[in-house]
Amino acid sequence: MTVVAVAAATTRPSGRSARRWLAVAAATFAIAWGGNEFTPLLVMYRTQDGFSALTVDLLLFAYVLGIVPALLIGGPLSDRFGRRPLMLPAPVLAAVGSAILALGAQSAPVLGVGRVFSGVALGLAMAVGGSWIKELSSPPWEDGDAGARRAAMSLTAGFGLGAGTAGVLAEWGPAPTVLPYAVNIAMALAAAVFVSTAPETRTRHDSGRPWWTDLAVPGASHRRFLLVVVPVAPWVFGAGATAYAVLPALMAGRVSSAPIAFSALMCLVALGVGFTVQQLGRHLGAGGRRGVVTALALLVVGMLLAGWAAAVLTVWSALVAAAVLGAGYGMALLAGLQEIQRIAGPDDLAGLTAVFYSLSYLGFAVPAVLAFAVRSFSYPAMFGFGAFAAAVCLLVAVLGSRRTAAIS
Repeated sequence: MTVVAVAAATTRPSGRSARRWLAVAAATFAIAWGGNEFTPLLVMYRTQDGFSALTVDLLLFAYVLGIVPALLIGGPLSDRFGRRPLMLPAPVLAAVGSAILALGAQSAPVLGVGRVFSGVALGLAMAVGGSWIKELSSPPWEDGDAGARRAAMSLTAGFGLGAGTAGVLAEWGPAPTVLPYAVNIAMALAAAVFVSTAPETRTRHDSGRPWWTDLAVPGASHRRFLLVVVPVAPWVFGAGATAYAVLPALMAGRVSSAPIAFSALMCLVALGVGFTVQQLGRHLGAGGRRGVVTALALLVVGMLLAGWAAAVLTVWSALVAAAVLGAGYGMALLAGLQEIQRIAGPDDLAGLTAVFYSLSYLGFAVPAVLAFAVRSFSYPAMFGFGAFAAAVCLLVAVLGSRRTAAIS
């Protein structure tokens, strides 16, 4: 059943009302800020609070336990019940997650719970908020097709600025285990008020079936999704986690005067380049086969550079690797979302977006996997294998795109 936007029968809004997507983007930004503020603090928890490298990497991955259920349940349900009921609680959950993290600096289990709350909020923001932004960026609300770019940039800006600010506050501010999270609590609560002003874009509808039957996403079996989107999806955050979680940990001994700030800098470099790539995506070949191919080609180079950085352990090599990995992240996220928006119908947009993001967050397991595997393999060797794996995915995507008809 196709559901029409609530305002479809009215004239297209203009001026201020035509920018209603900003309210949802602001909430997505605040939630993404809370999702990634933890990353540069990994160094602090490891060096100051005595957690092992494997423990902090598992804490980094822990919020995937919240993200994936929120994506796979919240996304499809918002296709049925509307965007507002699923998205409005998300900033509040982000604030709760940050509050738990602020209170639990000495306890890995408490930090894990906080990360799960942050993950639930982020999962809702990605699947539901991203779909809401897309719809508010399309007729009847606006002309054009900027939804994928706006959703990707809202997330990337929040990821980058959240990590950068948290790292600076933890390195040089008072109460390093509390203040970074307090900032996000204030932002998230303000965003909760702001997002409530955004108009609903889907009417609630009753399919006559139990709600859990809507969790199936038919688009996930689409051949183009399987052959083009799936090969690039795990590399979205696999690239990010390598750039701003693994490499800063390897460089900690070389930047001992300000290790948390350096970790924040690595986040800013990777995500800043990713944001720029997303902004310029239409001019760089994003969308369709070219976007996926470009992303995976960048990731092959990025993994090779990460291996080089792990071998020479210099600040500049790490920054160069982070920049190229960030470019690959930015293009992979944008191209993946654009492919999703071409494949999905109006009744499974959020659901298919949720599946894409769930696959992409498999990449956040990279730091924990490498921390475990380093007992047998060196980091340069593991990054070399990563470059080979990215090259295989590139080949699959190229061949897959040729075997599937272009989506108009």
